[in-house]
Amino acid sequence: MPARDRRALQLPDGLDGMRLDQAISRLFGLSRTVAVTLLEGGDVLVDGVVRAKSEKVAAGSWLEVTLPAPIADVAPSLSVTSSLSPVDGLVVVHSDDDLVVVDKPVGVAAHASPGWTGPTVTAGLAAMGHTIATSGAAERQGVVHRLDVGTTGLMVVAKSETAYSVLKRAFKAREVDKVYHAVVQGHLDPLRGTVDAPIDRHPTQDYRWAVVSSGRESITHYDTMEAFPGASLLEVHLETGRTHQIRVHFSALRHPCVGDLTYGADPTMAARLGLRRQWLHAWSLAFTHPSSGDLVRFDSPYPPDLAHALEVLRGRPDHEAQWD
Repeated sequence: MPARDRRALQLPDGLDGMRLDQAISRLFGLSRTVAVTLLEGGDVLVDGVVRAKSEKVAAGSWLEVTLPAPIADVAPSLSVTSSLSPVDGLVVVHSDDDLVVVDKPVGVAAHASPGWTGPTVTAGLAAMGHTIATSGAAERQGVVHRLDVGTTGLMVVAKSETAYSVLKRAFKAREVDKVYHAVVQGHLDPLRGTVDAPIDRHPTQDYRWAVVSSGRESITHYDTMEAFPGASLLEVHLETGRTHQIRVHFSALRHPCVGDLTYGADPTMAARLGLRRQWLHAWSLAFTHPSSGDLVRFDSPYPPDLAHALEVLRGRPDHEAQWD
């Protein structure tokens, strides 16, 4: 039986006053369901004592957590390149001694997690022979930011320990320019603006996130690039980087990303455009290189399914027929 991964650490200041199940979920990147299972199984101690899942925890409390075996086994498996398969569509845009920038295809997770059995960026890089940093939680070593499984585009992964520290700090300090393109339903009013609304897990649906008053600060800037009948193409700049942030914010405005059925998109429109996921793409990424100090920028073209949907919205039936 594979060994389980035991962690001991102090609760960081940012999680002070949070429910214990929420704190464990956020600290280790677990779903709320997995966090509750660990708590109910006695696998979480707070200052040496088993606590209830709803109990509030204080910064500085000493946590002892035994993570499930599938998470503990992720990191060792990544070092065995021969046992891994390349990830179809995963493109390396740039690679050096410090980092690797990839163009992530749809259907690929950033890293392994409980319940996910599909391909991941970290495993795909290992299969290509890239050695990534060992910093970070075992299941997401080297990962400094993430994209949803259904979101395509640019993602940077640290290869050196120095790069991991520098990039994590840059993302936290909001020094990385992350630009997304999104097609949303309807037309925004105003056409350019900022959404400043806190986000946390949905109160009743564990797989969704929502705007809630007690959530974490979340800021999204948008600008309308092109308008179509019933939809708009937006350029979106993220000031913060919360899970599902763009999807949640535009859904809260009643302008969900086209194709995003999880957050209220019209299934009829999605079918007409041939979309099986949200129209959301990480279009560009710019940051200061951790070694050279130079500003570097990378861009990613739209993948075929998103490009096709745009052509249909622009009223080019020949393209639609050709795609089918």
